[in-house]
Amino acid sequence: MTDRTTTPGAADSENLPRKAEGRISHGDVRELRGPLLVMGDVAGVGWDEFASVDVAGRERHGLVLEVDHDLVTLQVLEGTDGMAPGNIRVRFAGQPLRIPVGPGWLGRVCNGRGEPLDGGPPVTGDTTLPVSGWPLNPVHREPPQEPVLTGISVIDALTTLVRGQKLPIFSVPGLPHLALATQIAAQATSGGTAFRVVFAAMGLTHADIAYVRDRLEERSAAGELVLLLNAADDPVIERILTPRIALTVAEHLAYTEGHDVLVIMSDMTSYAEAVREVSAARREIPARRGYPGYLYSDLASLYERCGRVRGQNGSVTIVPVLTMPAGDITHPVPDLTGYITEGQIVLSAEVAARGIYPPVDALSSLSRLMRSGAGAGRTREDHLDVAAQVLAALARARQAAELAELVGAGALSETDRSYIAYRGQVESGLLNQGHDELRSLDDTLGRAWSALATLPRQELTMLSTEFLDRYLPEGSEAS
Repeated sequence: MTDRTTTPGAADSENLPRKAEGRISHGDVRELRGPLLVMGDVAGVGWDEFASVDVAGRERHGLVLEVDHDLVTLQVLEGTDGMAPGNIRVRFAGQPLRIPVGPGWLGRVCNGRGEPLDGGPPVTGDTTLPVSGWPLNPVHREPPQEPVLTGISVIDALTTLVRGQKLPIFSVPGLPHLALATQIAAQATSGGTAFRVVFAAMGLTHADIAYVRDRLEERSAAGELVLLLNAADDPVIERILTPRIALTVAEHLAYTEGHDVLVIMSDMTSYAEAVREVSAARREIPARRGYPGYLYSDLASLYERCGRVRGQNGSVTIVPVLTMPAGDITHPVPDLTGYITEGQIVLSAEVAARGIYPPVDALSSLSRLMRSGAGAGRTREDHLDVAAQVLAALARARQAAELAELVGAGALSETDRSYIAYRGQVESGLLNQGHDELRSLDDTLGRAWSALATLPRQELTMLSTEFLDRYLPEGSEAS
């Protein structure tokens, strides 16, 4: 049942604005509605403005959701439980939320709005920045070129992540997307140098949060990780702030401190649902499936904060994780994300059913910047050709498997049977690996060559004779 309390509109001495700490303090509370607080007789306040809410000497925090003449609606981050209109004073900051930035964030575990969960003091820094941030100016961008090695074969070999890229993971509920995201966060390196990692969790259960903290404890202890954890029962408005705080911290570490920073955001579908809920509170006209019409630009304002800046050493690489409701890739969140980002890693329930981790559907996955970050001088000279051959052979193997279901395996040609054997070899040897298994690129490409060796040599049409002679295992079917 909605908690709804109203007060008379007549101003009295308690409701008149007064100066407090150099700012005007307002007390004309008209309504408390769930986590929302409605104030009257307020002027000069804008959307997304941050506010301090004084409740009987204890401070809470709020964000302006709606302004209607002299009425202002705030969402109180800590909720309105225990609040009564007569003992509330609100001070508006005159600006959106700002946070301190700097290396003090490294090694810290905080909630979704940056307050410590690790028992330490509040994070401090010499500089404060607004969490809204700014997308990088395209004129100042440096094209992504250096590979990011995750130690996960299917990503490193077939959908190589490039420093400064935004490469989302598309999943469905029930698949191990969180395990994959934490494995990337734990293992990612670039040029032999460890990343600084900012992990922004949005709408996770407490069990999932405990898993993330445990899985990334080693990287956190090494001072290479920032954890921002928004639980499913935390305020909705906090879920909107979490990725913005994460990116603000990452930008300073990258472009001021000179670090390569990997930002992992999970789950962006929970974030988008929070945007929809806040949009409804603002009484905005809904668009597709109830999401606001500006969802595309809202997501772009996050994703486009990654990249490399010309003349500077640091970079921000973004891996958003999102779950597709009912596996629908045309759902607004994955659909709009696909327009903004540079490829996708797609997890498949069918692949998971065959006992493969990570259950990546290699033929549906793509890294559009892979050619910029892989190959001679970056990974290995044979990388791009091997990746193309592996994928082409997987596509042929899928056709052979479908044919076998129709006519039976005994009716297939010897070549078709070799493709079916190839698919089993590539899934067990290359694609499948342990949750904490870290593979070198040479090991990964060696596994790819071993799988290709099950095919007749004449089928390896995408590989040069030089590469076949140098890398194809001796004594194999293809030799």
